[in-house]
Amino acid sequence: MREQGLETYAAFSDQSLGRQYQEPFKDERLAFERDRDRIIHCAAFRRLEYKTQVFVNHEGDYYRTRLTHSLEVAQIARGIARNLKLNEDLVEALALSHDLGHTPFGHTGEYVLKRLMKDHGGFEHNQQSLRIVELLEHRYPLFDGLNLSWEVREGIIKHSSDYDGAESAAIQPYKPEQRGSLEAQIIDLADEIAYNNHDIDDGLKAGFITLKDLTEVELWQRTFVMVGNLYPALDDKRHILQTISYLIGELIHDLVSTTMDNLRNNNIVSLADVRNHDKNLVSLSPEMMQLNRQLKKFLYKRLYRHSKVERMRVKAERFLTLLFENYITTPGLLPERHQQRFAKYGVERVICDYIASMTDRYAQDEYKRLYEPFERA
Repeated sequence: MREQGLETYAAFSDQSLGRQYQEPFKDERLAFERDRDRIIHCAAFRRLEYKTQVFVNHEGDYYRTRLTHSLEVAQIARGIARNLKLNEDLVEALALSHDLGHTPFGHTGEYVLKRLMKDHGGFEHNQQSLRIVELLEHRYPLFDGLNLSWEVREGIIKHSSDYDGAESAAIQPYKPEQRGSLEAQIIDLADEIAYNNHDIDDGLKAGFITLKDLTEVELWQRTFVMVGNLYPALDDKRHILQTISYLIGELIHDLVSTTMDNLRNNNIVSLADVRNHDKNLVSLSPEMMQLNRQLKKFLYKRLYRHSKVERMRVKAERFLTLLFENYITTPGLLPERHQQRFAKYGVERVICDYIASMTDRYAQDEYKRLYEPFERA
């Protein structure tokens, strides 16, 4: 069986390089379809519900989490793949798995673990995502991990153009000299489209940025004015949400159009052509890249470095560091099943895995259990 109606340069499941372990299957699902389903049902995916995107989960029910972000990335990525006639199952599997290795408290947690693990093999969230699907999930009788197809694992470790600094040892089994599939390349930009736009929405809702602030962002302002001309009587809430919707649509249209031109101009007819090309073929136009860059700079300055976000960042950095140091001093604090892995993987790596897997809420509760004298142990 193979997917129907796809372009010749798409990734087809019957051409997959296969899984790490042979196993019997109870049904006839296609390979990437099975991978997607395994990701959705794994524990690490469920924990994304309580992991920070920008705002810590307890700050409000409205704000995005890593889980809702991953769902939005999947929706955007599938739309792009459908327009380009690429493999939607592979794209969805990659979108839903791309943040599995993220720590509690977003990039703050990653920074802390990277610093603490500097002399013990380091930490990087793509590498951690791969570690989860290859080793840390325990669901199946014949192997650890999810036993995903090679192409899904490749897309996980190659997420972002520079692999987010993934260590050379992790990337080596996945042909680092080659480009990822077009499906994998889509995820990088679908991720960016999703978080740029939903962070605007969350930032406005929180009051950390205002519509007046956004007038300095050309891409936002021209879309906001266009929506206002289309719907002159629209209230502010709907005006904002419609602007975000049109903005996502404009970015997707630009990406699809530019990518189709890139494929045509470079005579791409096979997956091998994609892999051997000297740069990614999925891209925004130069004009849109510049406008998108301006938006990213605005969000970094006005939202990600907002004083209230910074306060939470400082707190999270402090108590994640204390948790790590406390576990190192007294490894017996970890649950028994984790202690059993010390001999094989090393105390520091097991502690790192344990902290990285925590939700925001669990990390905060663990801090209280260890440091507040009247909290139940």
